[in-house]
Amino acid sequence: MRRNAHFRPGREPLHDHPGLTLRRSHVSGPLSFLNPTWARYAPAAAPGQAEAGTLGQERGAAPVVATEPGYVEHLWRSRDNRKGRHALQVDYLVAARETGFAAPPPTATWKAVARGIPRMATCAPYWDVSWLVAVTFTLGSVIWILNAFFVWLPLEDPATSFGGESLMGGGISGFIGATVFEFGSVLLLLEAVNANQTACFGWALETELTKAESHASQAVPVPVTKLKPSTDDCSHHHANRRNLVGLGRHISRRISHDVAAGYSTSSPDGRSFRWLPPWTELRTHYMHELGFLASLIQFFAATIFWIAGFTGLPGIIDHMSQRVTNGVYWVPQIVGGTGFIISGLLFTLETQEKWYRPAFNVLGWHIGVWNFIGGIGFTLCGALGPAINASGVEYQATLATFWGSWAFMIGSTIQWYESLQKYPVEKE
Repeated sequence: MRRNAHFRPGREPLHDHPGLTLRRSHVSGPLSFLNPTWARYAPAAAPGQAEAGTLGQERGAAPVVATEPGYVEHLWRSRDNRKGRHALQVDYLVAARETGFAAPPPTATWKAVARGIPRMATCAPYWDVSWLVAVTFTLGSVIWILNAFFVWLPLEDPATSFGGESLMGGGISGFIGATVFEFGSVLLLLEAVNANQTACFGWALETELTKAESHASQAVPVPVTKLKPSTDDCSHHHANRRNLVGLGRHISRRISHDVAAGYSTSSPDGRSFRWLPPWTELRTHYMHELGFLASLIQFFAATIFWIAGFTGLPGIIDHMSQRVTNGVYWVPQIVGGTGFIISGLLFTLETQEKWYRPAFNVLGWHIGVWNFIGGIGFTLCGALGPAINASGVEYQATLATFWGSWAFMIGSTIQWYESLQKYPVEKE
């Protein structure tokens, strides 16, 4: 593992936390010249850090005080922190031998996934910017898949074509899809500049009585301590349901003044939402943050790609020469698609403890990989565009948009699922 000393100091909230101790030998990241993206916290060694309650104590007995069990580690990951997620890692072999504690069940099981998928259709936390990001990119991916059918299907099966399919259907759907991607990229950037900076872990100890058991010929209740999700202990802005941007009504009138000052507000509970960070913080913190850099590149790429969406509208693209089309339609696709590739690669690297070690057990890793593949498809389409009149090139270019759109769709759907799973539990 990389040690914390290898990273720029003071850039992340990587310090000891009440009841938890930072494992400084387990602070890591893929790029040592940027902020760390991984850290592990173990329960503090000193007893009595967290009081679970006094349930089940006998008269005159000392209170039942519990600290977190040693088989549990809190994982701090920059992506999870940005998404308002609180990850645990549990050694279930050790947990099975412990008494008095109940480990939370793992979330990377088929049973847990089967419960999580219906939640995507029944839960709509519109106040959560991470959920909005995921849903927006999913919608944009659906539109791009429709666009790909408009421009590729007539070449695959000419019998399905109809008048104006490629020009009207492809042009209009491409513009809408590019606009939705641009909106999603703005939300992605807002999410990045509102990443929590207070080392929030969002779990709390809770003691409850289990069934009575026979002990010394008497039935006595048995107290069991559990780690449970706690929104009261969460300082992420995602937990604020009052309105879309996480601000309370009593301060909404100050937004215009605060935006002019470079930020929105700072509420006592740390759940406020700001539109822009101060320049000093942007320069000293965010420009060293891998997730922010990936979001920024995604925003610039989507903005450049939008130019191709606009110039591809009917009435514009069909009135341009080949040279002009190459410059204002195909080149923005190449540049924008390349930006999507870089952004997807950086999002993938962010989830890895080391640049060469894939993080197969992290949802964010799979999201980054699929977005990386989608970027390749969009870039390939743009790269083939100038030679569109050559034999077979148009087919391959439109086909690249088709499979690239599906790759974005898969990544966005996983991201949607991720945005609703705020308390992942992993096996060690």
